[in-house]
Amino acid sequence: MELIFITPVLFFVISFLFSMLGMGGSQLYIPILYWMGMDFKTQAIPLGMLLNVVNSSSASITYGLKKMIDFKVAIPFGIAMVLLAPLGAWLNINLPTRPMIFIFATFTAIAAILMLSGWKPKKGEMNPRERTVLGVSGGSILGFFAGLLGRGGGSFVVPLLYIAGLEAKAAAATSAFVVTFSGLSSFFSHIVTAAQPRWSIWLLCVVAVLLGSQSGSRVMATKLKSKNIKIVFGTVLLFVAAILVVQNL
Repeated sequence: MELIFITPVLFFVISFLFSMLGMGGSQLYIPILYWMGMDFKTQAIPLGMLLNVVNSSSASITYGLKKMIDFKVAIPFGIAMVLLAPLGAWLNINLPTRPMIFIFATFTAIAAILMLSGWKPKKGEMNPRERTVLGVSGGSILGFFAGLLGRGGGSFVVPLLYIAGLEAKAAAATSAFVVTFSGLSSFFSHIVTAAQPRWSIWLLCVVAVLLGSQSGSRVMATKLKSKNIKIVFGTVLLFVAAILVVQNL
């Protein structure tokens, strides 16, 4: 049996965990697919982005039914990310991306440390105007840099929402919805390059991610407390920050 057929098992575990964090998981899917022997541009990236969308959209359905998503933040955030990503992609040829990736890795690590330390954002309910401003400004900034760096941006949505004042579980649920927007945009921009998809492994991976996402999002919504979510957030975000640094050294 080819080694590539082990990936659905790995992706079930990854999607189970990342769905609880409101992240799609493409930062792990893509390198794993590449390491397992898939061509980077025509196979690993398109399939990785598809799995990213499957994971985040599946989790979003669960969180939406549980009324955990702050749509007043999520909708303008998602739309702004989609609109600003092309601008970042256009400027990509003129600006060095490595220093910015290190900046984002540092931001992610700081957010992780704050969560693990027990730090809490300033209390106080945001009014509708503040939610809209957070969505538009946060989505515009992250959308621009996601396009600039060629990444979905999901690694940075959760810490930004948490630092802005959303409760940990609401930040994860809202992020899952936002990541679906940016993931779809990235997927459609890359799918045209996947001329010869291996349908057997694609289908197995999609099913594995769908099952993992549904399982993880339901556990997060019904079983985990915010304190435990923050521990998981912090640990995984530190791991993501390390991956960003290692991939760009």
